[in-house]
Amino acid sequence: MDRSAVAGYKAWVPNTMPDPAIPLPRAARLPINRCSLPAAILGGLTYQRHPVPLALDGVLELHEGLFRHLDLEADPAARARLFMIHMSATFSLDHPEAAGYSENAAHARIRASYLRMLLGWAFDSDGLEGAVLKGWVESRFGLLPRFHGGPIRDLSGAAYRRYLEQRTRGLYGTNAMEAQFDLLYTYCQYELGRQRPGATHVTLYRGINHLAGHEIMADLGQGRGVVLMNSLVSFSASRERADEFGDQVMVVMVPLAKVFCYPGLLPGLLQGEAEYVVVGGVYEVFRADDAPLHPRESS
Repeated sequence: MDRSAVAGYKAWVPNTMPDPAIPLPRAARLPINRCSLPAAILGGLTYQRHPVPLALDGVLELHEGLFRHLDLEADPAARARLFMIHMSATFSLDHPEAAGYSENAAHARIRASYLRMLLGWAFDSDGLEGAVLKGWVESRFGLLPRFHGGPIRDLSGAAYRRYLEQRTRGLYGTNAMEAQFDLLYTYCQYELGRQRPGATHVTLYRGINHLAGHEIMADLGQGRGVVLMNSLVSFSASRERADEFGDQVMVVMVPLAKVFCYPGLLPGLLQGEAEYVVVGGVYEVFRADDAPLHPRESS
């Protein structure tokens, strides 16, 4: 499709336009995952328009005690403290020797944790931490990365091999890193449910320089288009901040169920750029070119 077809996205109208038959391509997904919905469904356009909650296998059951305590706490800041204490105790983040760390261990990465991985992602989403996080999305949601230091279209190609190598190095010597991400995502969903009851979407923005760098799947007419996003993507809650990162601003209505982390979830995390980290897939998008846009948030 000619990239000019996506110029001038102006409206979000999921209730007046029919769902186009635009599935998540097979090359962008695995046949199995560890989530309550398969990748073919949660990664598709219909899911963006009509989302339902997602659950990772066994996480709520394994950490039932934490969420019982969170239910009793009205203060979000206190809940965040409880969560971080639970994470530190469960994964021995403050006492790595309890998890088997030895000073003589080769390639030990005792400093690696969910917090450091997110800081690394914010610094360079195509670095080692980005590979680990994209690998977690691949494992849990079944969405394959589409970009990591370069487009990934061939699973035998150099970009995919680099991603696999960094993912492996990033996980080696860490203490159940992907399980830490499981709990962080589940806590994020818990907090969104408490702080935004009834809401299903959030309006987010992404600054871009070249639409040609995105996988544009369709022109829906009326200025709207469909894009296949990377498996994990950063957006900003602020249009003004997004505008600082590109010549154009892409506007997306993101299902809250696909939000992995957001500013304010934990003290000091992702605050600087009002950054949301979001699970990818197929999304309807539009472009903010001139007058300020205020797409409605469904509830």
